[in-house]
Amino acid sequence: MKIFGIAFILAILSVQTAEASERIMGEVMHYYAKKVVDVPTTSTVCSDQQVSGDKTADTLMGALIGGIIGNNIKGEQNGGAAGAVIGGMIGHNNSDAVGGTRTVCNEVTTYTRTYQEVYTHSIVKFDVDGREYQLKFKK
Repeated sequence: MKIFGIAFILAILSVQTAEASERIMGEVMHYYAKKVVDVPTTSTVCSDQQVSGDKTADTLMGALIGGIIGNNIKGEQNGGAAGAVIGGMIGHNNSDAVGGTRTVCNEVTTYTRTYQEVYTHSIVKFDVDGREYQLKFKK
């Protein structure tokens, strides 16, 4: 289509008329549109968070392990229950969970909005024998 349009313009411009003094005048106009572009920027954001120091998980893990060991002792009745109680106490005492504050960092992406002018098309306008012609094309 582009080649046909250029060939059409050249054919019209090269036509010789009976009057040698007639000139073909034309103009080309280029058109642009504004395009929104969001430019990403990644940064690290850190904040202090409260930590409770909860020892529940360590206590439950000790009780579970103690219960398993207590059930495997031969000749001991209710060994699993006693092992769970003793294991829970050991797990609680050996827990390293400490309350206080902890710094937590996360990656955060923010966007800066910019506007760019982007070429869309061009139009050539020309007159031949008093008639105006227009042809839309991309350069």
